[in-house]
Amino acid sequence: MRTVRFLLTGLGNVGVPLLEILQSRASLLMERYRLELLPVGMADSGGAAVSPNGLDLASVLEVKRAKGSVASLPVVGRPGMSGRALVRDVKADLLLEATPTSLKDGQPGLDITRDALLRGMPAVLASKGPLVLGYAELAAMSDLESPGRPALRFSGAAGAAMPLVSLGRGDLALGKLGRFEGVLNNTSHLLLCRMAEGKTYEAALAEAQALGIAETDPSLDVDGWDTASKLVILANAVMRVPTTLKDVAVTGIRGVTRAELDAARAKGGQVLLLARGEPLGGGKWEWSVRPTGVDAAHPLSRLGAMEMGAVFRSDLHGVNTIINAEQGARGTGAAMLKDVLEIFPD
Repeated sequence: MRTVRFLLTGLGNVGVPLLEILQSRASLLMERYRLELLPVGMADSGGAAVSPNGLDLASVLEVKRAKGSVASLPVVGRPGMSGRALVRDVKADLLLEATPTSLKDGQPGLDITRDALLRGMPAVLASKGPLVLGYAELAAMSDLESPGRPALRFSGAAGAAMPLVSLGRGDLALGKLGRFEGVLNNTSHLLLCRMAEGKTYEAALAEAQALGIAETDPSLDVDGWDTASKLVILANAVMRVPTTLKDVAVTGIRGVTRAELDAARAKGGQVLLLARGEPLGGGKWEWSVRPTGVDAAHPLSRLGAMEMGAVFRSDLHGVNTIINAEQGARGTGAAMLKDVLEIFPD
């Protein structure tokens, strides 16, 4: 059995479900993969907790469910200790990075990831900001561009539970990729589905917030920037085309009309907030995120209100469609653990 000591930065919507999965699947990890994941350090907005012998997951989850900080845990708590300090000062074999995303500067996740890679520590990211704003730099510091350097993986950041990076970068290897299309944000898709059923935007948003799917401020979701961020990650990692948010034409769903919704339904389809990458030739691509009416012939036309999906087209592999009944943050946590198993194979 192999023991991997890990650090976790970010104990919010992704970090807590991740720990819940680890707690429930620890025996399976040992039995099937001969792997023990030992948490030696965690950081949240209030500080950190550190123990070289391993933190007790039950205690961590108890304090987080009570809306507290791990810094308040007896003996192991480190009030005021930042995620960067945790990564710089605590000896570990792996970083799991799940801090809130900033699309302005990529922080704090960008610096945390830099520090881990500089220390030779593999990193698994759920945070999109570091990849959107620093992909080229992080790839050069990792095994993505430099074999022998520490691993960098980020399945959960690009597609939550949908294995888009693995499919596009690995399973479709050697294929010449054509048009990519994806519904990559659950909140905006749920709203469009409910609006198509007759609800107002405001009523649909209230339902999504009551379900815990939409944030109090849903701007990143409904204005298309969360989808655009995921498209930028896929453009860089899968299509291998240097791409930034400025390269993506983005239109959100606030302006979608009843006439547009009804016209799509009349054709057996629906309006989707569709991320699209269109190859133009000569290594150039056109990137967009916008509400798009699709008819019954489109692979994503029957996508359910709680589903996300994507379509890859390849000259060697044909049309590959993946649909996931969205598992939210739990799916992102599961994707992070899948990445861990790739880095530390049996």
